[in-house]
Amino acid sequence: MTITSPHLGSPSAWTDARLLFALEEVVETELNRHLKVAKDWMPHEYVPWSDGRNFPGLFEDGEAWGKEQSKVTDIGRVALVVNLLTEDNLPSYHHEIASLFGRDGAWGTWVHRWTAEEGRHGIVMRDYLLASRAVDPDALERFRMSHMSEGFESDNRHSMLHSVAYVAFQELATRISHRNTGHQSGDPVCDRMLARIATDENLHMVFYRNLLKAAFELAPDLTMQAVRDVVVDFRMPGHGIPGFERAAAQMAIGEVYNLRIHHDDVLQPVLRFLKIMEIDGLGPEGLKAQEELGVYMGGLDSEAAKFDERLAARKARMAARAAG
Repeated sequence: MTITSPHLGSPSAWTDARLLFALEEVVETELNRHLKVAKDWMPHEYVPWSDGRNFPGLFEDGEAWGKEQSKVTDIGRVALVVNLLTEDNLPSYHHEIASLFGRDGAWGTWVHRWTAEEGRHGIVMRDYLLASRAVDPDALERFRMSHMSEGFESDNRHSMLHSVAYVAFQELATRISHRNTGHQSGDPVCDRMLARIATDENLHMVFYRNLLKAAFELAPDLTMQAVRDVVVDFRMPGHGIPGFERAAAQMAIGEVYNLRIHHDDVLQPVLRFLKIMEIDGLGPEGLKAQEELGVYMGGLDSEAAKFDERLAARKARMAARAAG
């Protein structure tokens, strides 16, 4: 398939508007593929409603939350709050991608479909957390108000290509974070719920990853620079959550999301699929970006190795303490 158009002019003159137009056919193809493979599911079917009971407030028989009521592990509780608060900022995410991609044609259909699917994630997670008493509901609501009151502005809102590159990695990062949270939660119900969410996130990643591949065929130098910038400066969308750095450190130690996972399970799979280091025919700026990306990934792998050593040493100390 040819995705260039005779009226678009020189590739050196690509603008967001021209790229959006040139990629519309790819978006339509990927949207149709997505709709064929995506399965509808009901959030309420994943919630243990029979575990629920009243909290204090309007109900005189309400029972205050206590940590001992939670079935999930300490690290599961931390990660669940971070993951839910990240999902909560969906209105800001929708505003950003609708502004960048538009609300018309295949782009607009995808934007609204993606938003509808993401909306389920916040619904089912909050219902699970409240019904199962997994977290302090008052603290959760205060965090939500604080986080959403700040809004969200992506580091990549200046460029359509940067935004596509970012979400290709970010959707996979979110999938991995949800899946590992489920594994570490200690609650099979939670694990099943997050596995369902992770399946959606993986399909979203595939959409953006395939779109990014098409962008490389169309504007390889610009796309390579966008990927380099996104990978080097990558931040999760929940970085503005109150206490995020402390929570991120706990999630790293708890093996929900850390440098090794980021390198091996998020960045590398997408870069391998794109065959990023094998792309040729690049101009000077594209070649520079490709080389810098390779150097960065090598450095990140070294940093991840150091983290692995520290984590192994920590586990050994804890095991020795438990044995003694």
